[in-house]
Amino acid sequence: MREIVLDTETTGLDARGGDRIIEIGCLELINRAVTGESFHHYINPEREVPAEAEAIHGISTVHLAGKPLFGEIVAEMEAFFGDARLVIHNASFDLGFLNAEFERLGHPPIDTARAIDTLQMARRKFPGAPASLDALCKHFGIDNSARTHHGALLDAALLADVYVELVGGRQAGLNLAETAAAEPATIAARSTRQPRSPRSHTANANELAAHDAFIETLKKPVWRRN
Repeated sequence: MREIVLDTETTGLDARGGDRIIEIGCLELINRAVTGESFHHYINPEREVPAEAEAIHGISTVHLAGKPLFGEIVAEMEAFFGDARLVIHNASFDLGFLNAEFERLGHPPIDTARAIDTLQMARRKFPGAPASLDALCKHFGIDNSARTHHGALLDAALLADVYVELVGGRQAGLNLAETAAAEPATIAARSTRQPRSPRSHTANANELAAHDAFIETLKKPVWRRN
């Protein structure tokens, strides 16, 4: 089962009002395990990055000068997506921005049914509790100390850990292959052990005499019945 954990950073909150994507970070999961395959790009938004947005993600207009336009990375991004499900925290936000970019290119939008929204999952699982990425990291004991600013690839990595916890954590069955591989060596090691010498369990004459003396003290002992 292949899934893509996705996060974006933007110039603001209004995809329809002119705000643009400036960073996209994605990680591949196979059977809910991170494979190490990733997709990451900074993107020139063709506009200024407001100071209030820069304060959140630390990405400036100067930093984005010379970076590729969205249209220049979209084919690579779609190839990385393939037909995998997309795991997104607050999917309506990120898909809103992605589909606004696609619309500018005359490109078909991403179907929202393709997304797994971890924000909605968290709200269903923990009603009334904070459901931000930071709050969920704290709840599950996931180290997010490196998150001094929002960053698409870092946040995707944290979200991958959160998602695995939301769906039930790492399953014991995932390490069966490793266990099975280790078993032949274990069996071989056991086969080299020397068997113990047989131990005698037959009573000697003194023990039999002591037993008979004890039986004589009992009233109608079962040992004397025919």
